[in-house]
Amino acid sequence: MINLPLPILIGTFAVLCLATWLGATRFERLRAEAAGLRQEFNVIQSATLTLLGLIVGFTFSMALDRYEQRKDFEAAEANAILTAYQRADLLPAGDAARLRSLLRSYLDQRVQYFDARWPHEVDAATAAGAALQGRLWSAVTRPALANPNSVTALAVEGVNRVVESQGDTQASWSNRIPGTAWMMMGMIAIFSTVLVGVGLRKGTGFSHMLAVLPLVIAIAFFLIADIESPRMGIIRVVPKNLAGLVETLRAPQALP
Repeated sequence: MINLPLPILIGTFAVLCLATWLGATRFERLRAEAAGLRQEFNVIQSATLTLLGLIVGFTFSMALDRYEQRKDFEAAEANAILTAYQRADLLPAGDAARLRSLLRSYLDQRVQYFDARWPHEVDAATAAGAALQGRLWSAVTRPALANPNSVTALAVEGVNRVVESQGDTQASWSNRIPGTAWMMMGMIAIFSTVLVGVGLRKGTGFSHMLAVLPLVIAIAFFLIADIESPRMGIIRVVPKNLAGLVETLRAPQALP
């Protein structure tokens, strides 16, 4: 799994430039064969580059789907917390006030979880969230057990959905493009750029124009890694729904 997109850009560009240079300046026997079978070689080179483009596009689609899924689960968390906050009215006044206070604290913690970037921040936010979930469950089940009926059951179901939505979010953030897929895509990119160098006419040597293809591929890899990285990328899931709910619940006319 890729967590640092910028090194992917730099590393991919350097490796692919080296592969192109090797193809253009080494493998003399292979270059001689390519020159003798120019038409056949062009077919192989075009097919390899086309395959690389298809795989890059497919991988980008996978990363984009995961990004959209993380956004959807963030919105689902906000809706679940709001529903549980509203259903607190179904509990006795004292228990309702306690549950709302815990939900506001939990909401703040979820915003911190989405904003966290470094592992120690994520671990701290996760631990704090787990502790608050236990307190939320205790706050809603105690009055529900004391007075079990269909009304209090709705309040319990609301808190249960809050806990479930957090689990859905956690799973979506752990759902990443496999490392083997990155490795295979990188190998195809290396073979493609080597073929580009091999396909040059004898005596051409390595030109700066040959760095264009490695740069384009490196940018494509960077974009995929950036979208696919939940925390360290430039394109990240902003908890706008959760943050908006924080402002709503803090407003003077907030829900009772």
